[in-house]
Amino acid sequence: MSTFENAEQILEKYGQKLIDYLPKVALAFILLIVGFWIIKVINKMIAKFFAKKDYDVTLENFAASLISWALKIILFVLVITQLGVESASLVAIIGAAGLAIGLALQGSLSNFAGGVLLLLLKPFKVGDFIAAQGVEGTVKEISIFNTRLNTFGNQLAIIPNGKLSNDNIINYTEEGVRRENLTFGISYDCDVKLAKEILLNLVNEQEAVLQLEGKMPMVVVSALADSSVNLSVRYWSHLDDFWNLRFHTLEEGKARLEAAGIVIPFPQRDVHLYQQGT
Repeated sequence: MSTFENAEQILEKYGQKLIDYLPKVALAFILLIVGFWIIKVINKMIAKFFAKKDYDVTLENFAASLISWALKIILFVLVITQLGVESASLVAIIGAAGLAIGLALQGSLSNFAGGVLLLLLKPFKVGDFIAAQGVEGTVKEISIFNTRLNTFGNQLAIIPNGKLSNDNIINYTEEGVRRENLTFGISYDCDVKLAKEILLNLVNEQEAVLQLEGKMPMVVVSALADSSVNLSVRYWSHLDDFWNLRFHTLEEGKARLEAAGIVIPFPQRDVHLYQQGT
């Protein structure tokens, strides 16, 4: 049998199979086109739904993205099944691929899970000032894998959500007001009551200091330290006034104490020398 005859038989055999297979390919292609169109319509409906609701923007983006990917995976399974691949085999392949990907991306999956927890539990939101993982800053973005902060020095800090969701978080913004606790050290020779009166008057003069029941300003002796009597100045203020009040109280407090003759001492030690007899 010649090579030409062999090629003719092969072409006839597989050509007929290709012709028989073409309807499945055509249906799968149509299914793919129609499926993408339906997913696009559903995504638009979801976007309109979220636009009418007052949900967190990050949660909306995450939910929309998750739904979109789930629909695409379902469409992929339907198209592959239409081409003749058995669904049981396909599920086994997807399961094996998922296990391999999961083992390779353990850290990323941990961050993903942390991102889901942050979006659901909402320990903070965009715009809050927080401290976490040794970093302080204003929350700029909460994504699925990490959270971005703008620090005080305007640097961008990126914290993985896996670590963030499993560690301590301090949210300075949530309560709306903050309590300050400033320490002034004065000499043991100075009048403690006079110093307390000066500092308390200074705080009470500030309009931004809250004068509410249970949140009244106070000045107390917080410690008898090695070189000074430490006075603790405590008051409450709104977040917008907090830092300006802090800076003003420190500067003006020092000036008023010095004007009244009250000394703010440096750390000091008493050294006693003994002369031993020869």
